Amino acid sequence: MRVAVFACVTVVALGIDQVTKALALAKLSTLDSVPVIPGILSLRLLRNPGASLGLASGYTWVISLVAIVACLAMIVMVIRTSSMVWTLLLALAFSGAMGNLIDRIVYAQGFLDGKVVDFLDYGWSVGNVADIILMVAGVGIVLALFKGIPFGDEAAAPHEDGQEAAVAEQAVGPSDS
Repeated sequence: MRVAVFACVTVVALGIDQVTKALALAKLSTLDSVPVIPGILSLRLLRNPGASLGLASGYTWVISLVAIVACLAMIVMVIRTSSMVWTLLLALAFSGAMGNLIDRIVYAQGFLDGKVVDFLDYGWSVGNVADIILMVAGVGIVLALFKGIPFGDEAAAPHEDGQEAAVAEQAVGPSDS
């Protein structure tokens, strides 16, 4: 079930990201801005070689390699978790990272040096749907950590102090024996 959730969330999120980027490339200009919510949000095409806010724009290939490693790490984490919440959060994070990585690969002229298609102009920053998905995933991960949502099945995990039975009993309640 978790694999299906991960796959579905990833396909839908990546699909929305890539379709909106294709529309931005087809319909928007780097010169003109289309107001959506005046003073808050407009649409303007920008090709970003860097990370958020254009940081590290001279190191696009490094950002790409970090994204590849992060995506692989998230796949490993999804395989290891037994939590549906963590599966969903990792699917969102994977989708956002992969959405921008796709741009860096598809639009590359050299080694992983492609520019990300950004089009959501907030006035102080220009981003895309993948960035929003990454932000939602990041906030969700922070909340999951603060709420103590377990990453795996801690009740079945062996503990160094030999308290497996006590942990299992706390998870399912006291036994009748």
